[in-house]
Amino acid sequence: MKLVKRTALMAAAALIVATAAGAQEQLKVGAIYMDAQGFYAGVRKGIQTAAGDAGKKLDIVETNAQGDVSKESSFIDSLISAGVQAIIVSPVSADGSYRAIRRAHDAGIPVVCYNTCLNDADMKEYVSAYAVGDPYEFGHKLGDAAGDYFLAEKKDAPKIAVLNCEFVEVCVTRRKGFEEALKAKVPGAKIVANQEGAVLDKAVSVASTMLSSNPDIDAFFGEAGGATLGAARAVKSQGKTGKVVVFGGDMTTEIAQELSDFTVIKAVVDISGQGLGKLALAQAVKSIDGKPPEGIKVAYDIDLYKSAEDGKGWLKAHSDGIP
Repeated sequence: MKLVKRTALMAAAALIVATAAGAQEQLKVGAIYMDAQGFYAGVRKGIQTAAGDAGKKLDIVETNAQGDVSKESSFIDSLISAGVQAIIVSPVSADGSYRAIRRAHDAGIPVVCYNTCLNDADMKEYVSAYAVGDPYEFGHKLGDAAGDYFLAEKKDAPKIAVLNCEFVEVCVTRRKGFEEALKAKVPGAKIVANQEGAVLDKAVSVASTMLSSNPDIDAFFGEAGGATLGAARAVKSQGKTGKVVVFGGDMTTEIAQELSDFTVIKAVVDISGQGLGKLALAQAVKSIDGKPPEGIKVAYDIDLYKSAEDGKGWLKAHSDGIP
């Protein structure tokens, strides 16, 4: 009789442990990206890698919002209906995305921003955590590198054209950091043009028009990856190699190849997509467990690449092409 009871108790204990382990390992998270490639492909891989490293079974429900607030909103509603435990998102608009994120918050689902987020008031109200590389530091590091370049070239009044992604607030802040650092070293530097060109094809077209309209441009500042590569391609296609250089953000394989060549792109500042994805998932898990970070924002390191050797090193470290 005692043996039967002991066997039954052991079986019950095993069931409890197995159930607890299953609950611990199962994780259902919604993830929304602004793009399917480049930086956002890195974020996706980082989320998946972090789940595996933590011993979690990740059920990720994901989509590409394509920079569209309405698509983002619709998918957040779908995630709420699907019963996800957390939502990881890089909001399309600091002001326009808050309604959908508020609905998730009101449904008891923690929302973790990465890369971009809501305005400060709404972020404090509806967001559990914000994994971010400081956008001001992002721009400041690049502006500092640009200043060093112009000092070495003995150009005391360089003319800069900006290809921007300023439909999101972080890009506005990136530019502020860039301008302040550059002008601290080269007070005569001047921004002579600033137009949206975040997507590669548009960036090439806009940069080409800028070069035609402002033939004395000395450099481009690309606020994001598509802008950086688009500016470099425009410089080459317009026969301006050796006359116009590019400073930009967001490393990709093609940008690293251009930096390795070092004829057009002279410096790139970058936040690792994979690293930020890992950080965002870690904050999602903490939020699910009721332990969101104090102060909401969780900082991630910003890297500066400013030589051909740096570009080659990045390519070697990212042989799969995912940033």
